[in-house]
Amino acid sequence: MTERPRHVPVLLDRILELFAPALTDRDAVLVDATLGLGGHADALLSAHPRLTLVGLDRDPHALALSAERLARHGDRVHLVHTVYDGLPEALSGLGLSRVEGVLFDLGVSSMQLDVPERGFAYARDAPLDMRMDPTTGPTAADVLNTYSHGDLARVLRDYGEERFAGKIAKAVLVERDRAPFTTSARLVELLYSVLPAPSLRTGGHPAKRTFQALRIEVNAELDVLRRAIPAALTALAVGGRIVVESYQSLEDRIVKRAITALAHSTAPPDLPVELPEHAPQLRLITRGAEMADERETEHNSRAQSVRLRAAERIREAP
Repeated sequence: MTERPRHVPVLLDRILELFAPALTDRDAVLVDATLGLGGHADALLSAHPRLTLVGLDRDPHALALSAERLARHGDRVHLVHTVYDGLPEALSGLGLSRVEGVLFDLGVSSMQLDVPERGFAYARDAPLDMRMDPTTGPTAADVLNTYSHGDLARVLRDYGEERFAGKIAKAVLVERDRAPFTTSARLVELLYSVLPAPSLRTGGHPAKRTFQALRIEVNAELDVLRRAIPAALTALAVGGRIVVESYQSLEDRIVKRAITALAHSTAPPDLPVELPEHAPQLRLITRGAEMADERETEHNSRAQSVRLRAAERIREAP
């Protein structure tokens, strides 16, 4: 795990463009809430010499690699080992209350996919781990080996949008009675045997939805995101911007709801004059969710499913 995986930041030019009005030619603080290997962070620090960056990541290995990459920026970089809903505590620990930018690049990182021992990639046999912080919490194997049929089916259905969740869960319970699940190859083999033949010919790899569901469950990703986005919006100073890259509809739906809720007036329909406290707090910068163009996806396969949303704070949070 000492080899540095290849890392191509998704939509880097667009992210630099979106943050520029909030960061250019001023002292500013930006939180990279999902630091990963630090590609976006490095580019932002290079583009804005007066920028201070607070980098958060739950993966200690990613933090160590980013520390090396960002060392040339000196004391403008502060790295914190925390899940991204720990943003308020991280800022408080640094004596900060407001920031000019927050970036989320959600989902599994390039490093986690590229290191077989982490168990995120279904294309290679590996331990069924999937923890973004490998030092704590249950693994994907624990979920498969201990959840009831109902709970496992719920995870696969709600987090993987898997049509055959119940059928897969039943097969897992039968198989784990023979021997506990420990590696990914056995799970992939089970999925090939259980899923109907027509479904294997469409929709990508048959393990994609199950692996996504297990990863989300192991890392409580959606619950964390529901707390993290409002916390990030509260921390934004007036004129500050939030940019979020999501990679599946469940994430994007949470982001969309949180941002759009603050981008509209809360005044009752029959109120003749809008009071200041009812005015929108945010201005939407992107129209809906932006997708990567063909040129981007050719150079970076991870960009194929990205959905980018951005907003700017236009008045103080209550």
